[in-house]
Amino acid sequence: MSLVYDYSNPTAIHFGKGQIASIVKHLNKNNKILVVYGGGSIKSNGVYDEVSSVLEGYNWQEFSGVEANPHYETLNKAVAICKAEKIDFILAVGGGSVIDGSKYIAASSLYNGDGWDFLDGIAKVEKAIPIGAVLTLPATGSESNGSAVVSKKATNEKRFFASSFVYPKFAVLDPSVMSTLSDRQLANGLVDAFVHTCEQYLTCPNTSLLHDGYAETILRGLNTLAKTWDNRKDPVWEENLMLLANQALNGFIGSGVKQDWATHMIGHELTAFYGVDHAQSLAVVQPQLLRVMIEDKKEKLAQMGENVFGIKNDNEAVIVAIENMYHSVGVTTNLNDYDSVDDKVIENIIPSLKAHGMTAIGENQNITLEISEKILKMAMQ
Repeated sequence: MSLVYDYSNPTAIHFGKGQIASIVKHLNKNNKILVVYGGGSIKSNGVYDEVSSVLEGYNWQEFSGVEANPHYETLNKAVAICKAEKIDFILAVGGGSVIDGSKYIAASSLYNGDGWDFLDGIAKVEKAIPIGAVLTLPATGSESNGSAVVSKKATNEKRFFASSFVYPKFAVLDPSVMSTLSDRQLANGLVDAFVHTCEQYLTCPNTSLLHDGYAETILRGLNTLAKTWDNRKDPVWEENLMLLANQALNGFIGSGVKQDWATHMIGHELTAFYGVDHAQSLAVVQPQLLRVMIEDKKEKLAQMGENVFGIKNDNEAVIVAIENMYHSVGVTTNLNDYDSVDDKVIENIIPSLKAHGMTAIGENQNITLEISEKILKMAMQ
């Protein structure tokens, strides 16, 4: 198919060691800044002190406690601060969850209704407080895209919204801040970036040598990092993960091509109900989805096999290679390996997919609830 698309990415990237100092290029002393972060790891890895030093003389306050899979209930406390204090700039310091949460805060603070309206699709974002990001955990690409995922604990929902108004104005990507990340965090980042790329690439053939070639470069790079997992504390390894995860979801490789995202839709429900990490949910869903939808994806699976893994004419072997890559970094592809998972997966997840309108998903809109059930049953073998 021929490509037709509009593409714009307004986020300025400051990449490399020492780039946290760049944040002041985008601020002025009249700004009322809210620094948003998570559980406090930025205080142990030196990032908090560095940000505080750079912001000396600026008018700022902080909001902490944003969870992995940020909670609507927590974020609304920050929204109240923004409204009361007339905050006019938000600096997100953390990983994808903190940045996603900051996008929700930014949009909801200039909205008269309930910010969950954006997640429910009842309202569209029409304005937002400007955001900047200091990335500490590479995975989601949220630092330079317009999407966000938020969880509502009261109803076990995990939903997303997207708007050009919540693109960060800038993002600082300093790989040296990754030195204190755990193996679990690094593995999740690698898996997340790999699945993000697949959601935009493993669909149907297109005519763009650039889009496919770019996606394959990202996939090969992530596979190389998995193969060199023992080097994960090496600065060059960390630098490459930060770059690859950013490029996997900055919007370009998906421009004008069919996109899937069914793995994410099913995975979101698993995280909402069972608390499995986002990337872990993707790793259990994706391989079985590829098996069930192998006929739809046969051309791109074959292309991926040859150009990423060096496998010819064996699509099942390509899926096994993906599974083995996840296993090699310590991420299981069997849902039953998680202690939080009970025997009510089908009765919980399928009605929730239906309630959220996920009854015909995937690039061809042909993954029905029945097919989603089959995928989940296979993921629990």
